[in-house]
Amino acid sequence: MQRLQLAPNYAISRVIHGGWQLASGHSTARSEDPVADLVAFADAGITTFDCADIYTGVEELMGGFRRRYRDLRGEHALARIKIHTKFVPHFDVLPRISKSYVERMIDQSLRRLNQERLDLVQLHWWEYREPRWLEAALWLDELRRTGKIDKIGGTNFDTFHMLEIVNAGVPLTCMQVQYSLLDGRPARRMAAAAVEYGIPLLCYGTVAGGFLGDRWFGAPEPTEQLENRSLVKYKRIIDDVGGWDLFQALLTVLRQIADRHGTDIATVASAAMLERTGVAAVIIGARDSSHLASNVAISGVALSAKDVALITGVLAEARELEGDVYGLERNDQSGTRPPKS
Repeated sequence: MQRLQLAPNYAISRVIHGGWQLASGHSTARSEDPVADLVAFADAGITTFDCADIYTGVEELMGGFRRRYRDLRGEHALARIKIHTKFVPHFDVLPRISKSYVERMIDQSLRRLNQERLDLVQLHWWEYREPRWLEAALWLDELRRTGKIDKIGGTNFDTFHMLEIVNAGVPLTCMQVQYSLLDGRPARRMAAAAVEYGIPLLCYGTVAGGFLGDRWFGAPEPTEQLENRSLVKYKRIIDDVGGWDLFQALLTVLRQIADRHGTDIATVASAAMLERTGVAAVIIGARDSSHLASNVAISGVALSAKDVALITGVLAEARELEGDVYGLERNDQSGTRPPKS
């Protein structure tokens, strides 16, 4: 598993375990021992984990994992584990958010995660028309200076608002964004800004909710209602970038590349994002350890120039999605949906 210095004295695995699928109520397919699954991921080299204060039960689960991993592997091994969480104030709180509220929520995450200092807190803000997003970022930075937070990041901010936070003096360590072969919006502006300002990107959605996988290779376009909101969102993206025929052309190329590398389409789709400008890591959701081997394989797939040219050739026919990062989603949100990572 490749590792990367996200910041001085702060190393992460380039594949991050995404914890949203572990939230209570997300799925009935729950592992009998999810903590043991997390231990297996860490032992395999995926030592960075992503969660959020609004993923019901996940911070507590990660806290239990930290305790068990320390007991099994010792303090030295635990020091390699990084738990990234999010501060996501509810939509209704935005107009009246206060410094004391921010600190209460951070204290709650500290208790749940069984930490004296949070590794990384990523700010999410539902609605820019509620203007206190910058104050919230500054309050998080105060908590960083007092020692409750090590690093501060963001999630789903567009380029303009990301740079506003940086220019206000908040040292952003990273920005979490939706980025895939189908959704190239971060390449338009944010990737260049990320390099210029030293804010690496952590990418979720690299398999487009599962559409970029062998299950859909050669499959007819779905006509019935899709099984979850994530698939509905990514199907809209497929429609917007060029439709089902273009999507199948991309899957055909990815299947050819996967055959050459002895792997699957999803692994190639995620590995391709690791080679994009400004990208530090990809975040892969997992309910259990059944996909551990394929997740570990992502960082070991080195695409050749021919592979990249084949992908580029298909995507040259695609239409660009409108707007900056998360713009379409922000216009379509209810204020109650958790940001997936």
